[in-house]
Amino acid sequence: MTLTAACHCGAVRMETSARPLWLTDCNCSLCRRLGALWLHCDPAEVSFLCGEDETVAYVQGDRTLAMHHCPTCGCTTHWSPRDQGNRMAINARLMEPGAIA
Repeated sequence: MTLTAACHCGAVRMETSARPLWLTDCNCSLCRRLGALWLHCDPAEVSFLCGEDETVAYVQGDRTLAMHHCPTCGCTTHWSPRDQGNRMAINARLMEPGAIA
């Protein structure tokens, strides 16, 4: 089964076939303000359908992660490591609720 995530305006859309055992509700100072629910996966498991090069990155704190958001509607879409590591996370709040139940 493929999971699809899209920002509010649809400018950024991605899909993944990753089947996580759990989702992370991070309580760091940024994530708790964003209200994000993270689906962790290998970047090779994620395909951007549109908007990959359009997102805006925000880097804070220890500067290890780049938090990406849509420049049009502002939805946080995903994070990626700044060291190009083999990990990333998609904001599962951008998926249909039934898909991640």
